[in-house]
Amino acid sequence: MDGLARILFGHAAFQYFNAACELGLYEVLKEKPDLTRPEIADELGLAERANDILLLGATSLGTLTLRDGRYRLARIIDDLMETPDWQRLKDTVAFEQYIVYPGQFDFTASLRTNRNVGLRSIPGTGRDLYHRLSENRNLEKIFYRYMRSWSELANRHLVEVLDLSGARRLLDCGGGDAVNAIALARAHEHLEITVLEIAPTAPMTEKKVAEAGLGGRISVLAADMHHDPFPTGFDTVLFAHQLVIWTPEENTRLLRRAYRALPDGGRVVVFNSMSNDEGDGPVVAALDSVYFAALPAEGGMIYSWATHENCLREGGFRSVERIPLPGWTPHGVIIATK
Repeated sequence: MDGLARILFGHAAFQYFNAACELGLYEVLKEKPDLTRPEIADELGLAERANDILLLGATSLGTLTLRDGRYRLARIIDDLMETPDWQRLKDTVAFEQYIVYPGQFDFTASLRTNRNVGLRSIPGTGRDLYHRLSENRNLEKIFYRYMRSWSELANRHLVEVLDLSGARRLLDCGGGDAVNAIALARAHEHLEITVLEIAPTAPMTEKKVAEAGLGGRISVLAADMHHDPFPTGFDTVLFAHQLVIWTPEENTRLLRRAYRALPDGGRVVVFNSMSNDEGDGPVVAALDSVYFAALPAEGGMIYSWATHENCLREGGFRSVERIPLPGWTPHGVIIATK
């Protein structure tokens, strides 16, 4: 029953973790290990009952340890806090709390109707989450901090496995705040990159590129990759965290547009989370699919490797290579050549 209980009250487990992050519990114990319960309450400015509830959850869920009345960080938290991944994890927690949680209330309705019913939790009139974010600046900041962090958890491996030595011009479709473009540009000094992003987001993309000092090598094109003319003159097209948003039919159309725009020998690169071909995992891919079912747009999930490969072949590509990436996130890369 313990496993079922963790599913039944999984929402409460997350709320404990979010509260501990927002209240700074872990930072306090990182700086001052072995505090007592009253000492923690004093550090956090919490009443006794509230503090007791927080510590009960954080300890029983395994993020803290308790010995002789004194609290310490669990090793996994302590180790993470020694790395930049701790802030990336906290950015992910904020994204889940303020964007995913309100929308996933409508998960069942989204499944019944095969529509992203949860979008109604995001104020605005835009046709999808991305257009509505520009109407909600605080949510936009939370979203793009998360996307940057989620990408950074895996794009270090993307840089390692993606051979761009023969590439000259790369088009980053839906590149957000240019997190992947910046990483690739820094790793390949010969490479010129254009980030294609919708008009409401393009100014933020330009700002991030300028802050990185890469304005001479990374340009930004404000356009809709689904509807505007697809740009040409590129030998590599990157879809990073894009093909999980749309339906397979929409993905096939996007890949066909990329195929027509590429020269012979040109490549398309798909970089995002993948589920396995058997359809039974990994669990992170399944859990992440709730968000794609309920919120961003009319379609999407963490698709299997085979689904992406089928879309690539239907889009015209014949040579397809898959590269699983290491780490706890289910990221992978698929490279297809024209």
